[in-house]
Amino acid sequence: MKKSLRRLAPLCIMVSLLTYGCVQPKSGQDTASQAPATVAKVGDKVLKGKVVGRSNKARTISIKVGKGAKSKTVMVKFDDRTKGLDFAVKGHAAIINCEKRVKDLYALSIKPKLAKLPAGVSEIKPAELKAMLDDRKDVVLIDSRPAKRYQASHLPGAISIPVDKAKEMASLLPPDKDRQLIFYCGGPT
Repeated sequence: MKKSLRRLAPLCIMVSLLTYGCVQPKSGQDTASQAPATVAKVGDKVLKGKVVGRSNKARTISIKVGKGAKSKTVMVKFDDRTKGLDFAVKGHAAIINCEKRVKDLYALSIKPKLAKLPAGVSEIKPAELKAMLDDRKDVVLIDSRPAKRYQASHLPGAISIPVDKAKEMASLLPPDKDRQLIFYCGGPT
């Protein structure tokens, strides 16, 4: 009898594996502990700065973070899950939300880093400006892009005051302080 049970033991083990399979987590069991150790928590790091390069072949974005002597360039990888890649434009400021995978940073999302308007300044949309120009409102248009871009093209009647020369060229602004000044540039503000 014992001999026949020993012969049946491998068959019983095989039947139980086929029936129940390998050990599975029970419903409701915490599976977070089974997540790959290579992925840290989402949103590990937020980088804010100027995009200094992007390689679609290497799938990397280089961003300069920090100010002055403490600034440094950080390279972040991106993949098909990265959102907002259109905002990773060389020369534009961006905010990159990243996570660390093994030893590399991966971009989860990229947003433009917009400037805050000073008190007393408001934003107008292109359609609103067009309506003002069509109605011949008394406004002063100031093109704050670099001079070369102004020379290439600009809105009719606009004067060129590049943002980096604003203090030097402030005398070009009208002396009448009641006139509405409208500054425009080449990208998001």
